[in-house]
Amino acid sequence: MSNISEGLNYHLENDISLMESVYRVESDSWISCVNEARELWESGSVELSDDDLWLISTDAGRFGIYEGEIVLLDVPFEYEYDESLWEAEYRGRKVKLNRPFRTPGGPRKFGVYTKNDKGTIVKVGFGQPGMRVNNADPKKARSFTKRMRCDKPGPKWKAKYWSCNVARYAKLLGLSSKRTW
Repeated sequence: MSNISEGLNYHLENDISLMESVYRVESDSWISCVNEARELWESGSVELSDDDLWLISTDAGRFGIYEGEIVLLDVPFEYEYDESLWEAEYRGRKVKLNRPFRTPGGPRKFGVYTKNDKGTIVKVGFGQPGMRVNNADPKKARSFTKRMRCDKPGPKWKAKYWSCNVARYAKLLGLSSKRTW
């Protein structure tokens, strides 16, 4: 594996996911590492973990042009956005869109307000109350992703999407593990 960079080689040899990278997310080194992993996997030169396969299936590390500027297309992590763009009204009150929250005493463990395919604001409940989000255990995480078919999570207005992506919002939801499914 002499054609692999030192950074990617370190991740592969030490079985460290690119999601738990030694590089700062969005740094040039992280972007380079993700793109290199994508290219090597596509050419059949390396085997990647399920987490890394998911990451390279996104647009993470890729660039595009938006309003004449080169921008990073996608980094699948929670960011702070301009709140005015993510607010809406649901049943007469202001709510934040696409920001999951805990629902104490509710029929589901978590909830989120989002728009459906018709542009209507809907509340999506997901997660079984009383059950732990146990994504820190790789075996249980793998079982969950296969059972839920997280490779095809569906649209944002479905509970499956949010269940498969709950780890992205670990900080908002007070989850202890930041490991993705």
